Amino acid sequence: MGRCQLHAMPRSVSIRGTDAAELDKNTWGPLEDLVRNHPGAGVHFQECEIHNRAKDVGSATANWFKELLSSNPWFVKIVPNFRSLPKEALGPGIDSASVFTSVCINTAIHLPWLISQCLSNGVIFKRDVFDHILDATTSGIHPNGPVDLVVNCTGLMASKLGGVQDTSVAPARGQIVIVRNDAGKMLDMPGTDDGDEEACYVMTRAAGGGTILGGSYQKGNWESQSDPNLAVRIMTRAVKMCSALTNGKGIEHLDIIRHGVGLRPVRDGGTRIEKKRIGGVLVIHNYGAGGAGYQSSYGCAQAAVDLIDLAWDVQAKL
Repeated sequence: MGRCQLHAMPRSVSIRGTDAAELDKNTWGPLEDLVRNHPGAGVHFQECEIHNRAKDVGSATANWFKELLSSNPWFVKIVPNFRSLPKEALGPGIDSASVFTSVCINTAIHLPWLISQCLSNGVIFKRDVFDHILDATTSGIHPNGPVDLVVNCTGLMASKLGGVQDTSVAPARGQIVIVRNDAGKMLDMPGTDDGDEEACYVMTRAAGGGTILGGSYQKGNWESQSDPNLAVRIMTRAVKMCSALTNGKGIEHLDIIRHGVGLRPVRDGGTRIEKKRIGGVLVIHNYGAGGAGYQSSYGCAQAAVDLIDLAWDVQAKL
C-alpha cells in the first residue's frame, strides 16, 4: 500500500478522479488486512456484482456509482477476481455487468471494534456539544494543558460548526431496509425506473448483521425519518434483482429487522483534507467524503496524518 500523494498543502482533495482513487486505493490494503487477520473487526470478503443499464446514465445515482460503471475502472488491478460478465449471463434490461471480490463491513461490530483499538492506545473519549471548532480546545475538554492541534472530522455538521461553516457540504439522504434474509452476495444497480435519486443494492453483513437493502441518494434532503413508500420500492426492487432473498417470492417474505436513514456528508469539490490555522490553533480538516466514508477511510486518515507530520516538520525547523 502506497501513501496518499498530496501536493504542497492543497486546499482540498477531490473525491472524484485520480485523487479519489488514491484515497480508496490506500484504504483497500488495511481493509484486506482486517479481513485476513482481525476477525473481530466485522469485515469480510463478499462477491460483488454490478449491473449497468445504459438508460440510467446521467441520473443522480448513476453519477454516484460512476467509477463502478467504468469499463476500465481504476480498481481493476486492486480488487481480486475482477471480470466482466458475458452478455448471455445478463438479466433482462441489463446492458453490462462486472463481478469482483469486495469487502462488506458490519458497522455494528466494526465501529465498537475501532473504539476498542483507540482505548487500547490510550485515547480518551468525551461527548460534548460545540458551537465553534475552538470549543474543542477549552480547559473543560483538555484539562492537562493547551491544545496544539484539532482534527476536524465533523462530517455533515461542518456546514454549521462555527469557524468552519462550509456551505458546500450538504446531505445526500440514503434510506435502507435491514432484513434477516441472506442474499449470498453483494449486488448493485445504480439506477431504477422509480426515480432519478433511487438505486438498488443488496449486501449481507458478517456475523449475523443482516442484509442491507437500498437505497436512495437524495441530495439536499435532511429528512431523518423513513419514508414507507420508498421502503416498499426498495424491497420490491431488491427482491426482483436478487431472487435468492425470498426464493423467488414477494416482499411479504422478507423478514424485516428495521428501517434506517442516513445523511451522507457530500461536499461540492470533494473531500476536504486541508491544513489551516483558526485562532492560532492548527486545524486539520478531514470531512466531506459523502457515500465513500468507509471505502476511503484509511486513505483519508493517512492523508490527514501526512499533513500533521508535515506541519510538525515545518514548525520544528522554525
